[in-house]
Amino acid sequence: MSVQSTAADVEIYPRPRVARLARNWLRMLVIALAVAGAAFAFSMTAERHYKAEAQIKIETGASFKQGIATEVQIVSSSDILKQVALKLNLAQLAEFDDATNMSSLTKLLVIAGLRSDPQEIPAEERVLNKMRDVLNVHGVEKTGVIAIEFSSQDPELAEAVPNAIAQAYIATRGSAKIRSNSAETSFFGPEYANLQQQVKDAEAKVANYRSQSDSGVGADSAVFATQQLSELSSELLRVRATRASAEAGADSVRKALQGGGSLDVVPELSSSDLIQRLRGRRVELRASLADLSITLLDNHPRIRALKSQLADLDGQIRNEAQKVMRGLAMQAQTAQARETKLLADVNTLKPAAARASEQQVELDALQRDANARRRQLETYQASYLAGQSGKEGSYPPVDVRILSEAEVPSEPYFPKVLPTVGAAFAGSLLIMAIATLLQQLFSGRAMRPAAGARFERIDEVEMPAIRQEPIVDTFQDRAADGTAPPEPTLRPGPFEGGVAAAAPIPSVQTVANDRFAAHAEPVARDQTVTAREPVHSVLGEIGIESAAERLIASGTARAIFVSPEGDEAAASAVLVAREVSDAGLRVLLLDLTAAGAASRPMLDGRLFAGITNLLASEAQFSDVIHADLYSDCHVIPVGTADPVRAMRAADRLPIIMQSLATAYDLVVVECGPADAAGISRVTGDATEVFLSMLEPDKEVAQAAHHLIESGYPDLTLVTPRRHQQPGWPVYGRRTAA
Repeated sequence: MSVQSTAADVEIYPRPRVARLARNWLRMLVIALAVAGAAFAFSMTAERHYKAEAQIKIETGASFKQGIATEVQIVSSSDILKQVALKLNLAQLAEFDDATNMSSLTKLLVIAGLRSDPQEIPAEERVLNKMRDVLNVHGVEKTGVIAIEFSSQDPELAEAVPNAIAQAYIATRGSAKIRSNSAETSFFGPEYANLQQQVKDAEAKVANYRSQSDSGVGADSAVFATQQLSELSSELLRVRATRASAEAGADSVRKALQGGGSLDVVPELSSSDLIQRLRGRRVELRASLADLSITLLDNHPRIRALKSQLADLDGQIRNEAQKVMRGLAMQAQTAQARETKLLADVNTLKPAAARASEQQVELDALQRDANARRRQLETYQASYLAGQSGKEGSYPPVDVRILSEAEVPSEPYFPKVLPTVGAAFAGSLLIMAIATLLQQLFSGRAMRPAAGARFERIDEVEMPAIRQEPIVDTFQDRAADGTAPPEPTLRPGPFEGGVAAAAPIPSVQTVANDRFAAHAEPVARDQTVTAREPVHSVLGEIGIESAAERLIASGTARAIFVSPEGDEAAASAVLVAREVSDAGLRVLLLDLTAAGAASRPMLDGRLFAGITNLLASEAQFSDVIHADLYSDCHVIPVGTADPVRAMRAADRLPIIMQSLATAYDLVVVECGPADAAGISRVTGDATEVFLSMLEPDKEVAQAAHHLIESGYPDLTLVTPRRHQQPGWPVYGRRTAA
């Protein structure tokens, strides 16, 4: 199977970030409360501001609504504001004069040249600038209402200014209306009299032209000649159609008579009642002839009489058909004569209709001119009369009124204590939460392997075998046989000495943490390890801190721990993983021991999905990765799936290791008492192999010797002695990202 690893093999997982928020909730709450307290102090000491609003209604049509913005500019114009400032004597108030109420900071800015000196600005302009800062004039959407808002430190002044602006605006509109009426009266007076005479002349021209022309008007305002020509044309068409129909009927009857065919199929003969009666008599005679032919011969007198009668009837029918044909021919001749007469009349009326149309065009032009002058006269008349009434009256036309006057506000609009404190508390809490989440995200601890990650080809090897039977030989047995164990060649740690000379092995007290036992008893959080006498290196082993520093400095991706002494020796892998995690690296511990010796003390129980569930395809990465209760390290326990079923998919273990190495800075694997063939499946590039030891006995030395001879010459021994025990867990941290 050929696969390739990519940078998208990891994804962000939200659970550790939420857990980080839960751990830091007290700090976030204290900071938020401090900010809220500062906001409350500011709200209580800040200067109060009051706001009042007046509304003006523009009593005009929809056309004015399009220019409502112009009226807003007029309301807030300098002329109206000057009138209000002079009326209320605002220049004497310190609130509207920055020159008499400059703060120390403002004076320093003026001296430094960073701000203009208010004293250099005229007093009237300073008042106007201050009024514009606290004035808000705007039109209410989809209405003809203009709202005037004004804020001040004095509630009575906040009420007086909007009302004064509204009154000044109405007075200005009234004065402008009076002046406009006077101008309209002066302009429209002479124009109105002149236009009256022009309308009379235009209407007189229309009447004279209509009387002199021969273009009379008939129904629907149509000219007589044109209307008559249209009627004659319609009659001519009807006569032509009648003539054509009569000629066609006569021709069809003539052809039937000349051809000797049956006259029953000619439609023109069907309308003759006489022919229809003759046909009916003929049918009766033929029926009688048929009845008698059954009993009588052809020369019988009755038979011969009936045949004679039939011949007479046929002759009568043909005579009547000839009469019908002659009638149709006569009808066609009459229609032809009528057509000739109508055609002559149409030709006679055409010139007269043309002349009448020309006269009607001229008459229409004169009528349009007269109508246009009449409409202009009516417009001028309305404007003149309106201006005259406004000029003679003592008040202007009312088109603007105050919809609602401003009232003295009872409560300040700034500052609002509750909204300010609430916003400060919520904002600071949100900022602290975002900062905490970003810190967790940038640290890389919120990453996990992505589903469907792909990796390079890995040779299939056997699953690490777990050693079941201990070695029973001892140093004393070998001495009795006269043989000695092979002396291992070990690489000393960076902070320890070399291999010690042969000497009696001292009795070293184990310092494995009791939590790593299957039935550990809880200890107090503040309990520490009892001080012990310094223990010197016996086989070149190094401590937990030294092993962690070695892994961090070398950039190792995988750390494989072999514990030949059993479950208690798995403490080294756990402590090293926690030490590296506390240094800020992303660390995961994979427990491959039979009893879960490494993962059980890191979690609050042993019934968690783990590596066996992952191998058996019963869970995904997010289901088997959990958080250590004592550090930021992550752990994959042994799991709860059937080990036999999991071993069938052991070839997936290298792929899992490659995926974990991609997502984490360091993957620590506790293999238990495994041999070199067993750990080969979990090794790879940038791998360090450690042998965990509690007692420097023959079993440890023999295991180290076998690993070195099996291709791991850089084997390092590590011991958990002299390492402080971890504290109690932080509850609530269960599943890691």
